[in-house]
Amino acid sequence: MKKRISILVIFALTLVTKAQDPMPEVVSGKIESIEDFNSKYVTSRTIDVWMPEGYSESKRYAVLYMHDGQMLFDPEVTWNKQAWNVDDVAAELMGSDKVKEFIVVGIWNGGATRHPDYFPQKPFEALSQIEKDTVTVQLQRASRSMSGVFSPQSDNYLKCIVEEVKPFIDKKYAVHTNKENTYIAGSSMGGLISMYALCEYPDVFRGAACLSTHWVGTFTLDNNPVPDAFLSYLENNLPNPKENKIYFDCGDATLDRLYPEIQKKVDRLLLEKGYDESNWRTEYFPGEDHSENAWNKRLHIPLEFLLRK
Repeated sequence: MKKRISILVIFALTLVTKAQDPMPEVVSGKIESIEDFNSKYVTSRTIDVWMPEGYSESKRYAVLYMHDGQMLFDPEVTWNKQAWNVDDVAAELMGSDKVKEFIVVGIWNGGATRHPDYFPQKPFEALSQIEKDTVTVQLQRASRSMSGVFSPQSDNYLKCIVEEVKPFIDKKYAVHTNKENTYIAGSSMGGLISMYALCEYPDVFRGAACLSTHWVGTFTLDNNPVPDAFLSYLENNLPNPKENKIYFDCGDATLDRLYPEIQKKVDRLLLEKGYDESNWRTEYFPGEDHSENAWNKRLHIPLEFLLRK
């Protein structure tokens, strides 16, 4: 069992550390890359903006912000030769008139800063000092907090998106700028930060798609205070179900095997808070693992749920 967990951790760590530089190619639409987007809140990073076929300045498009931008479009330039193939999925949905027209803003992760950038900050800060130390040790064992005390920076990461990236996109591209046309999505730690973004900025984002949400925060369920901290945070900070939408899912293989029981607790909480099929959806995918190939296969579900006409 320990050997298997180690393999899972190595897999997840590799996702963080092997970002690629080549320009992604897409099958449908076109991409513009903004390299070294500077921020006063986080490290500079590339942003890939995908526009669908027929993109026109005379129209207005919804916007989907996505994390781990270097893994979204082209498997030929990713470390593991896998990608979400977002352009294919989005083009098919728009072509069949199932969703409103939208662009995708793929924000690359910061490599070594990915875990602190994506780890919800307020739930962590609500932990006792002993619990914080436990998280630090668990992340050090998984090579995620290489030195010093683990310190999430997700509040700054969200400020970067809301105060810097979004105004840039709103000004440069033909998009709707209102909440009703602004969405956010990601997987694993990207699922966590998408959930956090919706809770912290419910007046900015209409909905969030959280695939394979990394509810454990570290990489073990043993003596881990993080899941309960996330549940407590959600209980007090879930946005109004009449005004926001949220999607969760998970598989049960590789790293995803740590998620189903926690996700079921989240589901019960959502029901208690008044969420129903009109504003919330959770899907379970037995046999599916923690990979871009898996997320690609089911990406159409959250996109249609959030962006349906």
